[in-house]
Amino acid sequence: MSVVTAYPPGTPCWVDLMAPDQQAAIDFYRDLFGWQGERGPDEFGGYSVLTLQDKPVAGIGTAMSMNDQPPPPTAWTTYLCSADADASALSIAAGGGTLLTPVMDVGTVGRMMIAADPAGAVFGVWQPVDFIGSAIVNEPGAVIWNELNTADPTGAAAFYPAALGIGVAPMEGMDSYFSLTVDGRTVGGMQGLARHPAGTPSHWSTYFAVDDTDSMVDAAVRAGATLLAAAFDTPVGRMAPIQDPQGGIFWMIAPTEPGQA
Repeated sequence: MSVVTAYPPGTPCWVDLMAPDQQAAIDFYRDLFGWQGERGPDEFGGYSVLTLQDKPVAGIGTAMSMNDQPPPPTAWTTYLCSADADASALSIAAGGGTLLTPVMDVGTVGRMMIAADPAGAVFGVWQPVDFIGSAIVNEPGAVIWNELNTADPTGAAAFYPAALGIGVAPMEGMDSYFSLTVDGRTVGGMQGLARHPAGTPSHWSTYFAVDDTDSMVDAAVRAGATLLAAAFDTPVGRMAPIQDPQGGIFWMIAPTEPGQA
């Protein structure tokens, strides 16, 4: 079991889903990945921290409108760890990013904000206090990879190092694919949008590890999800993109080596 006790700043540390029907989303992912959890306290808007093997693995909340704006689209959000969310907010804005929410306290567990990079890819920033984020990763049912898909790889390669201290380097043996690094360690990936349908906006993708991609795809489709492209093999594992019943898109991958994407 890959247990995490701390994340260096810049590392993807949490993912969550905001959906119109929170309970339906909880039920879908609980049945699919074996997560445990229920709607959370009203003081936090009912936000639910789902667990796997009794450890936090992902969050699910209700998509709500803010400032007379429509509710956000159903989407998985990647959160990047920060030692100081206020300083990160200043760096993000200085680098041409957009602050979609102000930095805010989340009880005593941490501080957070939501932002978009200059190309429009939305991400979160999490400053841990009592809660580090995902305590289990790289196991079936847990996050194994976070990936930036961007219309401007060159711009992203300038923005993320300056704003959040994330290094960007070509990934060996993979044409037009880049490693995102923190302290010399690969923590995610980045690529352009050439492999995506025309009109796809810049975005962060969440990959969940599974034991058998094809059987998990079948289970997801039976539960009302949509297979967006046929499962395919890669050097790092067999993967497939899925859209959940409420529109949230994620990937599943059965890694070629356990604990690795």
